[in-house]
Amino acid sequence: MILKTLEAGIELRGTEVKSIREGMINLSESYCKIDDRMQAFLLNAHISHYHFGNRHNHDPLRKRKLLLHRHEIKRLYGQLKQQGLTLIPLKIYLKQGLIKLEIGLGKGKKLHDKRDTMKRREAQREVERSLKEK
Repeated sequence: MILKTLEAGIELRGTEVKSIREGMINLSESYCKIDDRMQAFLLNAHISHYHFGNRHNHDPLRKRKLLLHRHEIKRLYGQLKQQGLTLIPLKIYLKQGLIKLEIGLGKGKKLHDKRDTMKRREAQREVERSLKEK
């Protein structure tokens, strides 16, 4: 469950920008982290090599710094430590020629919430099966 969303810039290299503009990014296994020096980073985001980049290409899985204001980072750090929340990259987009990342402050599901979700999903499958047979 996403409680709050923020917009952040990303510190990128030239070939990374070109690859993102071509849509060659995968955020599925990525996450954000704030280190003890109060800097935010995007980890495990896979940006594929730019096909015209030759030897100047970047490392696809390198750690990328997020560009946030110091007070935003401090507020997020406090919420992450106190409430046990996590930072999740939601989407990446262009805004006035700049690449922005939308990050969400998320809270994991409890066991009973997961069970409810599984029950609803199973009920939906049953309904679809019965409609398909008719």
